[in-house]
Amino acid sequence: MDRVKYEIGDVVRLKKAHPCGSDKWEIYRTGIDFGLKCQGCGHRVMIPRVKFEKAVRERWPKSGSTGDA
Repeated sequence: MDRVKYEIGDVVRLKKAHPCGSDKWEIYRTGIDFGLKCQGCGHRVMIPRVKFEKAVRERWPKSGSTGDA
C-alpha cells in the first residue's frame, strides 16, 4: 500500500468539522506532527501524524503542483 505524500499548501477535508463549521484545512507543517490552518476561521492546530492520516477524507494538492514525486 502506497502512502499519500502530503505537502505544505495542500488542502484536506477531515472527518469532523471545526466548531466554526468548516471542514477544510490547509497544511502548514509536516513531519511527526501536522500543522493545520482552518480555512473558515484561520485557527491553527497541531495533530499527530497517525491521527491526521486516519481523519483525512479528501485531499486537494496545492496550486501548481503536478502531484508527481
